[in-house]
Amino acid sequence: MGKFYRYKLPTWLCKIVNILEKAIVPILVFQLIRTLFMTTTLDLIILTLLIILFILFYVQWL
Repeated sequence: MGKFYRYKLPTWLCKIVNILEKAIVPILVFQLIRTLFMTTTLDLIILTLLIILFILFYVQWL
């Protein structure tokens, strides 16, 4: 499977990916705090997905 090249995407999609990359940390922190105080199954699933997305951005796979 080839590497994902975000700069080969259309410009509008590239902008969305860049905005998401910058916004993932505050959303992740908010979801973590929310999960600590009001734990539900949905909160845990969302937190897991956000952590996976953060890791993918961190190692530059997306």
